[in-house]
Amino acid sequence: MSFRDSLANRVRTVGRGFAVTSALGATVGAAAAAYGWWEKDQFEVRQETLPILPEGSAPFRILHLSDIHFVPGQDKKAQWLESLAELKPDLVVNTGDNLSHAKAIDPLIQALRPLLEFPGVFVPGSNDYYAPRIKNPAGYFRGPSRHKKDPVKLDWPRLRSAFGMGGWIDLTNRAQSVVLNGLRFDFSGIDDPHLKRERYAGWPRGTVNQDARRHLKVGVIHAPYQRVLDHFTEAGADLILAGHTHGGQICIPGYGALVSNCDLPTWRAKGLHDWESKEFTTPVNVSGGIGTSRFAPVRIACRPEAVLLTLTARS
Repeated sequence: MSFRDSLANRVRTVGRGFAVTSALGATVGAAAAAYGWWEKDQFEVRQETLPILPEGSAPFRILHLSDIHFVPGQDKKAQWLESLAELKPDLVVNTGDNLSHAKAIDPLIQALRPLLEFPGVFVPGSNDYYAPRIKNPAGYFRGPSRHKKDPVKLDWPRLRSAFGMGGWIDLTNRAQSVVLNGLRFDFSGIDDPHLKRERYAGWPRGTVNQDARRHLKVGVIHAPYQRVLDHFTEAGADLILAGHTHGGQICIPGYGALVSNCDLPTWRAKGLHDWESKEFTTPVNVSGGIGTSRFAPVRIACRPEAVLLTLTARS
């Protein structure tokens, strides 16, 4: 065999190998996308227990919702949201990013109507104000996402009004006390830190240090940036509830999230963890979220979730 023939054979062999590798990569990619499309609708309720109530208190159940990212036509998601009322929570906490489409408000409110029968509080996320846009997923590895100029505005005032008419309390840069099941909850909420809109209202009037064992102080936020967690922890919060991260959305089994879309460490992108700031420690529940952006409708190793957090008495 001549050198030319040998070289041609090698080129053909390499070409066939490249074609096989490319085909295999395309097949794996298609399978991952198909799995991610399926997993985005595998809704779960994560259950946690936290002993932070005053001694002698009966258990108190908080249903934590976040990042619904509703789009018209998401019938399976709507049915699952409606079914959450069967949990009969004592309180619903909604930490934002309810929308992913300009026409999502009416079907979302219809899906949440059974839950509006329960006491609730809420704060907005960036996707309550602005519609999502197509982004390069690789951009999330360069740091938190940024909103482009001239964003498409959503009708957040109408959604906020619907929540308010349903009895849920708006905590956007506000503090308010509510007595529930004989317990006083002192809430302090902020606007979305991802948009740098947070303004701290402190705790409701009458909340002082000596009341720490009689009042439960709860911080409610959308994006769990470290500066915000530090603020509420140093302010003496008993509990912080947040969302935004989607739990990483696309995770590696056995490893976890690759990104958190904020400065939160990726291993804290979902779950109940203690946050330490100076001499204080506060439990923080970060919801893995219920939805996705409509332009990236997949989840891998990170099923959509609501969180049922049962608060019990301190031992």
